[in-house]
Amino acid sequence: MSDALKELGQHIELKRPDCVLSWDVTHDELNVDVALPNIVGLVDFLRTDATCKFSSLVDITAVDYPDRAKRFDVVYHLLSMYQNQRIRLRVSVRADEMVSSIVSVHPSANWFEREVFDMFGILFSGHPDLRRILTDYGFRGYPLRKDFPTTGYTEVRYDEERKRVVYEPVNLVQEYRQFDFMSPWEGAEYILPGDEKKEAG
Repeated sequence: MSDALKELGQHIELKRPDCVLSWDVTHDELNVDVALPNIVGLVDFLRTDATCKFSSLVDITAVDYPDRAKRFDVVYHLLSMYQNQRIRLRVSVRADEMVSSIVSVHPSANWFEREVFDMFGILFSGHPDLRRILTDYGFRGYPLRKDFPTTGYTEVRYDEERKRVVYEPVNLVQEYRQFDFMSPWEGAEYILPGDEKKEAG
């Protein structure tokens, strides 16, 4: 399988050098790094080229690398049922850049791109209806960014008096992050090895 994927990688690079920055075969999977302005052209080529025939869009997702100048990788997974092959495309994007929507090539990209927008805040130019899809109206932030707090910014609860759902700032009443990891048995009536802090206190 690796030889076939290497041949495919060479074919794509030869036919579309304007799109392919680099490619490799890792763990029997073909990965192609794509130039940001040319993602739509490459996806269309992969769908129509007789050697490729990647007619099925399996998924679009993203990965956050906060320390990089190009903070995000937008990742596309495509399947060729005709050739029985898969391909992964990666586009590196700065936080202030937009990615061209591939809805014109794969209409099923609509909700995938909305999910990436909702979770990471990545904008897709040319998308017909780019709005949140998983979070609620008025949601603040992007939950899959590495700098998003695990507790979020707001909590949602049903208010019995108002008879409706209310949004409030997160208020952690318990000592949520005050762990010193000296003992899992803190506060127990018996002393176990490792519970030195109970004796000291």
